[in-house]
Amino acid sequence: MFKRDLDLEKKWSKLLIGLENAVGKKPKDLNGVLFLIGVQELGKGPHSFSKEQKQDLMHIAICKVLSYAGFYELDFVDQEGWPHWKLVKELPHIDLLEQEKLLKLQVLEYFEKEYQIEI
Repeated sequence: MFKRDLDLEKKWSKLLIGLENAVGKKPKDLNGVLFLIGVQELGKGPHSFSKEQKQDLMHIAICKVLSYAGFYELDFVDQEGWPHWKLVKELPHIDLLEQEKLLKLQVLEYFEKEYQIEI
């Protein structure tokens, strides 16, 4: 494992512990963190979501975190308060492991910029 990957995993573990302290439950994986970001970005607080809404929340989160790298920008917010994003820069063609690394890096940036959390 490269030092950069090791540093990423250390920061990721630190973030998961911080989220556990904040919400009372440690997210199991990247998808759990993305779900939390989606709920936060929707801004309606925690409540029951359908399976489709949970997928939509994860999509919101992915778009939000990738917006820091210039891939997406907010297009509009619909009447029900759901944000809609548009792709503004083509995503790189990378394997699943590299996709996960990219998302983790962008999630870390999200928490650093949105919540001034030094990770």
